[in-house]
Amino acid sequence: MLNTTTVFSLELNPVLLPLDWLLGTWESDEPGEGCFPTIKPFRYIETLNFSHVGQPVINFNFSAFHAETKKPLHRECGFIRMQPGTNRVAFIIAQNSGLVEIEEGELTGQRLDLQSRALARTSFAREPHVQQICRVFQLRGDGKLEQTVSMATDNQALMEHLHVTYRRSS
Repeated sequence: MLNTTTVFSLELNPVLLPLDWLLGTWESDEPGEGCFPTIKPFRYIETLNFSHVGQPVINFNFSAFHAETKKPLHRECGFIRMQPGTNRVAFIIAQNSGLVEIEEGELTGQRLDLQSRALARTSFAREPHVQQICRVFQLRGDGKLEQTVSMATDNQALMEHLHVTYRRSS
């Protein structure tokens, strides 16, 4: 049995080495911006945490709060996998809104381009329902991480929904 008080360092699984630049905690550098035709534009702050336990998977948690009121907004958690020997990446995501998704895409250098491949939701999810999500993570030359999320719903074509830049805090 593993003694949970033992502190040890696990090496990143070699399959995930191309994603090592994501690891750690990131905090929004400035408030991010969110908009969509069915909601009032808003600003938010967000913390991202990417970690691993030595398996061929990265664990993540995203927590966003309203920039002015500090009220909780969305939370996402899940796992990132890479197809060995390729640049193919998959995000498996559960959101507190009741949406569960699988996003797949490609890693090019320090840029991830992802598109939803499967979406599922609770039977009582608020309408209009999300039909598509595209997400881009880009590590910029200044060391900041940028994320853009685009979304389509039952009655709205794909358009940018969220944009934020983060600085590494650990």
